Amino acid sequence: MFGYLQPDLPYLYVKDGLLYRSLYCGLCKSIGKSCGQRARFALSYDLTFLSALLHNIAGEDVTVTKQHCVLHPFAKRRMAQDDDLTRTLACLNTVLAYYKAADDVADEHRGRGRRLLLKKGLRRARKLHPEAERIVRRHMEALLKLEKAACSVPEQAADPFGQMVADLSDYCLGEKATEDTRGLCYGIGKWIYLVDALDDYDKDKKKGSYNPFRSAYGAESRERLVQENGEEIDFIFAGVFALNAEHLRGIRFYFNHDLTDNVILRGMPAATKRVKCGCKAKPEPIRL
Repeated sequence: MFGYLQPDLPYLYVKDGLLYRSLYCGLCKSIGKSCGQRARFALSYDLTFLSALLHNIAGEDVTVTKQHCVLHPFAKRRMAQDDDLTRTLACLNTVLAYYKAADDVADEHRGRGRRLLLKKGLRRARKLHPEAERIVRRHMEALLKLEKAACSVPEQAADPFGQMVADLSDYCLGEKATEDTRGLCYGIGKWIYLVDALDDYDKDKKKGSYNPFRSAYGAESRERLVQENGEEIDFIFAGVFALNAEHLRGIRFYFNHDLTDNVILRGMPAATKRVKCGCKAKPEPIRL
């Protein structure tokens, strides 16, 4: 994943910031237990958000305690206790990070060191959750085919990534999965792919790498792309946000969902706006 799924900090309640940070630290520790210490460096804010979302939908309460951490050995930190869902997400984080590194190697001839560091973690994750690894591999292969074909429809290019996140949510939720949970996670995955492509527009153009917005519009820069095609791009993202909000209303949450509402309804549009204007795409991490 790519790290864009973060809260809109000015509108984040203190209680939710504490929960988010606790989930982040808990997932980090779980990655070390499940996939090895090297895999912890690939911890993603996107999987932290999915941890908050899926725990709530599944009705799995999060217990926060103060624990020691190998990265912060002198003071205990608030940390969500490990559970089955967190361990599953820890493996997914490692699998997704490995295939992202492999994609970077194929597209841009970089990331070999990162891929090598994650190879052992991938084997451990695959052993624990072979079906999850197959889901990721299948959809990444479909994505690669579209990219090699220089797909010029951004929504179509984003479909495999959306389908992948939707399938992974079904895998994690089991019987708690519904059409609305699947639809929401599909939209989230689609958005991640699209906002990352928009953010990387200038870099991809310089390197001659595939970018769906470049294939669709051929602008000389992201600035020109937004100037000349801003309304069409806004329409693409607005469609994703509208469907996300519709699916969100149909989901039963077992606990307070202020945190996930903040990310979905405020954080995602805010990140899109930052990318469009060329500002820093990813906000500073929460430090509490």
